[in-house]
Amino acid sequence: MSEPSDEQAAMQHYLVCGTEDCQKNGQFYCNACHRPLCEQCRDEHQKSLNTKNHEIVLYRHRKHQLPVELCQDHPTRNKELFCRECSIPICSKCSTMKEHKGHDIDDLEEIYTDKYAVWQGEFSKIQKYFLPTTNSLKADIEEEVTEIKKIMKSFRASIKAEAESLKNLVDEVTSESIENTHTMEKTLLKMLKSQETTYDDYITYLWKMSDEFQEYLSITNKKLLFTKILRIQPIPETTKPVPPVFTAGRFSKNDVTKLLGKVNVPNKKPQKRKIQLMEAESAHMKSTEKQLEQSKEKSDMKPTLSLSSSVTKVREYRVPGVRNVCHVSVEKSGRLWVSDDRGNLVQTDLQGNLLQKIQTSDGYGYHTATQDGDLIYTDNDKKVIYRITPDKKITDFIKTGDWEPISIHSSRITGDILVGMCKGEEAKVTRYNKAGKEIQNIQRDKEGQELYRCPYYITENINGDICTSDILKSKVEVINKSGQHRFSYTGQVSGFWPYGICTDVLGHILVCESDSDTVHLLDQDGGFLSIILSPKQGIDSVCGVCVDDENNLYVGQHETYTVTVYKYLQ
Repeated sequence: MSEPSDEQAAMQHYLVCGTEDCQKNGQFYCNACHRPLCEQCRDEHQKSLNTKNHEIVLYRHRKHQLPVELCQDHPTRNKELFCRECSIPICSKCSTMKEHKGHDIDDLEEIYTDKYAVWQGEFSKIQKYFLPTTNSLKADIEEEVTEIKKIMKSFRASIKAEAESLKNLVDEVTSESIENTHTMEKTLLKMLKSQETTYDDYITYLWKMSDEFQEYLSITNKKLLFTKILRIQPIPETTKPVPPVFTAGRFSKNDVTKLLGKVNVPNKKPQKRKIQLMEAESAHMKSTEKQLEQSKEKSDMKPTLSLSSSVTKVREYRVPGVRNVCHVSVEKSGRLWVSDDRGNLVQTDLQGNLLQKIQTSDGYGYHTATQDGDLIYTDNDKKVIYRITPDKKITDFIKTGDWEPISIHSSRITGDILVGMCKGEEAKVTRYNKAGKEIQNIQRDKEGQELYRCPYYITENINGDICTSDILKSKVEVINKSGQHRFSYTGQVSGFWPYGICTDVLGHILVCESDSDTVHLLDQDGGFLSIILSPKQGIDSVCGVCVDDENNLYVGQHETYTVTVYKYLQ
């Protein structure tokens, strides 16, 4: 079958059947022929004698075609068989050779399919268990780093405070001791001064007595020497002062350490970090698995759910209280939240009646409905994320520091909150858990290149991929949940301007393109499937999109205050 032209591809709304000249929806797949089939061609395929035994499944359950590899011994033949004894792939002619006589020969495609499933399972384990668990452990370490730094900072402050207190006490005691030496010195000097005065007085007395003796010795009348009695007073007794003795302090570095306190590492064996076993995953992982299982159950209940051959308009809302429609969020109840570029955020019922209105910072993809029935919206001016409960109570939920939150999405798988942010020339996506705890930052790829410039709109796919519309890069950027770049989508023609973006239960990515007023439909791996909506369906200036639990597509139009609902799955 010839490939459709670009013009034909632009008009298609589904995967084309692989039967020649058939342009219907190829929702089924023949694993034997490796081609998509519409319902009619499937029936004819099963009736044909040549193909009635072929295995036909839903397209999303298809087997991947065996890669072509030529046999080295028989270059005209492909390796299609597998010899279990020799554990090598062989061609059909090799299977008849004596080297493989009596060996168990299996179909290589079956082996490939089984191996592919095993590796897919291992890949799933990496994505669902190993990466989230390791990222959680890493996040714990980051928290512990912050906590250790906080503790050590407080220790340093305490040590400095203790040292300052001790220094003050040392200064006080030193001052008192020095003052005491002055007092003692004054007392001792006063005593010595008094003794010195005593001896001065006594010396004066002796000189007086000496003169008196001299006078008596010089007189002529010697009889006086016999009659006059002269007595010398004894030398006054005084005491020597007892000088103070200085007793040096007896202290060591250990004594000072005891006074100041000491930081010790406890004699305690470190505990190993708790790693959740795969059989007993964390609540976060259990929630993920539960949601995935529910998604599978829904898929099983609707085995024919696929793209319709046409898009059907279901209803249309005229939303009051807004000048235009930039973004749409749908609650489980079916009520709408709609915002414009003037900061008006309104809630309406199923009939389009206004229920509440909030004045916010203007923005685009800045609000999201949660699985718990709340609405979360960002205020990029205040750098705050708010939560609105069903009883209309508004609370501060998350503060984003220096980063401006410009887009937000609540995961239907885990309940995590994905936020697109900007700061100057930088941009990133941050993941928070349901409690508002930051658990992941995505900013650069493996080579250190910036992944984002301005993620205006953000959503999550069923496999955990994070999808953003980056208007400044003119791209849809898709990153897996571990933060690694998967692919970019740049539209079908130059001048691609992506705005609103969402995903559905089949893993399709739907994105608004404002320049051509179209909605593009991509598969889970970024492959372009169709232009699902265009001005031919009567839409004008598409800006915001979302899909509800009933698989209805809501499209908000920027130049009007209209939200139109479509059916595109059957």
